[in-house]
Amino acid sequence: MPGFDFRFRESGGAPTVRNVVAKDNETFTKGDLVNIESGEADLAVTQDTALLGVVQETSTPDGSTDTISVICDDDAVYAYTDGTAHNIGVTLDVAGATGAQILAASSNQEFVVVATNAATEETLVKINPTVHALSGTALGD
Repeated sequence: MPGFDFRFRESGGAPTVRNVVAKDNETFTKGDLVNIESGEADLAVTQDTALLGVVQETSTPDGSTDTISVICDDDAVYAYTDGTAHNIGVTLDVAGATGAQILAASSNQEFVVVATNAATEETLVKINPTVHALSGTALGD
């Protein structure tokens, strides 16, 4: 099943979940990766430069003040099953629409693999710090 599942934080802490205003009236599916644009959450696509984290529940916001719950830690590690072996440190991209996001070959380096895995194991990734929203001021913090 496409999408990303939270596994752990590198710091060992619990995930930080924030309610973020949704940019558009679109469906966000649990496990989707989101980007911050003008302080609001939008479905992530490759080449986005302010990735925040993974949506925690499926919802379809219907107004400009509706929020979605998103894990936002820059050390959050997510699992994805793609049937491909990866070495630690390899970079990957995000691709796909809501409910169908996948890991893709790297050209924009949105994710970093945090542990070597066999093709039969899940791939553990975190958002590349160079494109994580909290490394800048995308949320106005």
